[in-house]
Amino acid sequence: MRLKESGARGLKLFASSLAVLIALLFSVIPAAAAPVSLVGFGDSLMAGYQLPPEDAFPARMEKALRDKGLDVTIANAGVSGDTTAAGLARIAWSVPDGTKGVILELGANDALRGIPPEETRKNLTAMIEALKARGIDILLVGMLAPPNMGGDYGARFNAIYPDLAKTYGLTLYPFFLDGVVENAALKLQDGMHPNAEGVATMVDRMLPAAEAFVRKLAE
Repeated sequence: MRLKESGARGLKLFASSLAVLIALLFSVIPAAAAPVSLVGFGDSLMAGYQLPPEDAFPARMEKALRDKGLDVTIANAGVSGDTTAAGLARIAWSVPDGTKGVILELGANDALRGIPPEETRKNLTAMIEALKARGIDILLVGMLAPPNMGGDYGARFNAIYPDLAKTYGLTLYPFFLDGVVENAALKLQDGMHPNAEGVATMVDRMLPAAEAFVRKLAE
């Protein structure tokens, strides 16, 4: 009887020691860090108008950043035709909880429609403040007004992005279509939207800014 009791106590002691050992083991093994979660929020230029999903800007930029050794995901929340007003109306539900950063690209359709720059500024400001209130950082992507809108309109519109970046301490990429806008070979037949090669150029140009942005979020 005593032998059985002694064996039972020994078994319990062994199980208890094993549990402590396993707990200690897990306490020293660091948990795998979650990927840095980004959302590409914008219009057709972000959505990848007439392109397969893998050629849209968010997918191409995600691959480029991963090739740099960064563990990052970029969800595509681009909607063709969106103005800043439309973006403001959907930003709360288009950017899920847990998002670390947003690549905010809107305003091109405002300029094409001649929407007063003051309205564009107000909408972008509201989006920035809404994201910052949720603890989400922003890479602000600038746009330039078409020359046919005139010098006064262009000056008022083009100043929006650097002004907001300075006011809110945001990372700014000055012009989304840099390297593409004047090269017909990098655009679709409509002469406005980038083709797959155009998106690749956009990613190459923005990559240093995007990499710095992600590394800051990963700190």
